[in-house]
Amino acid sequence: MEKPRVGFIGVGLMGHGMAGNLVEKGFPTTILGNRNRAPVEDLVRRGAVEGRDPAAVAAACDIVVICVTGSPEVQAICDGPKGLLAAARDGLIVMDCSTSEPSSSAKLCQAFARSGTAFVDAPLARTPKEAAEGRLNVMVGAEPAIFARVEPVLKAFAENIFHVGGPGAGHKTKLVNNFLAMGQIALIAEAMAAGAEAGLDLDAFVRVVSAGGANSGIFQMVAPSMLAGTFDGLRFGLDLARKDLRYYTHMTESLNLPSHLGEAVHQAFVLASAMGFGGEYVGSLGKAQENLTGARIARRPACGAAA
Repeated sequence: MEKPRVGFIGVGLMGHGMAGNLVEKGFPTTILGNRNRAPVEDLVRRGAVEGRDPAAVAAACDIVVICVTGSPEVQAICDGPKGLLAAARDGLIVMDCSTSEPSSSAKLCQAFARSGTAFVDAPLARTPKEAAEGRLNVMVGAEPAIFARVEPVLKAFAENIFHVGGPGAGHKTKLVNNFLAMGQIALIAEAMAAGAEAGLDLDAFVRVVSAGGANSGIFQMVAPSMLAGTFDGLRFGLDLARKDLRYYTHMTESLNLPSHLGEAVHQAFVLASAMGFGGEYVGSLGKAQENLTGARIARRPACGAAA
């Protein structure tokens, strides 16, 4: 079968690798350029076409993929005379691979549907490294017939594709998943600080946890890097995690659902960001604990106040 024409908006750290896989695997690809010209020029050299605005990208494509920071950026791409909504038409599919607010996505889904355009939420897991390797995880919210149309595109850059339900289910799944993951990091950072202040041998503590029921993939990514003083075992930006946790608490509030732990985890990230660690990776919650408590988690002199 002829491959669908794919538009790609958001060729940043994740999107560059994703769009590169689409180009290399033979999908006619139109990208939207931005101020960072390096990834745009790289993709054009490899065979992509650059579009002048979101509406032009949509007009040239069957499926438009969005991969930006969050809901405000997605909304800006969709609105206005040159936005995706202005170019919506029967049969077009718009697929949001950002981590967005479910309430915002629901409104966009309804707005696109008025023109016969399907809106799919397909947030991602893993890192830019896996994006470049075509090994991302993706959680897809779409009607079955629409999922069948986008699945070949997703296979170009994803190793594990989960069809988790209808429109909206992807973003909801991603937010709950991220709360679970980031909650573990907040627990690990506090536990490591408590262990340090209690005089524990933290290397021995990590071995104990690694052999028992409290062990997890997140623990193995984060705890050893805290001990090493790199705090980079999970390469996910702290401020991005803070944003996702804010979306999670908004969602639970809209459901009238108590979320004491969600609020506490969110505030742990808010505090670390306010201390100057927002531009670092999520493991820097350990640095925040060092600054707050005077604990010595890393095998180095305690980190000073953030610059």
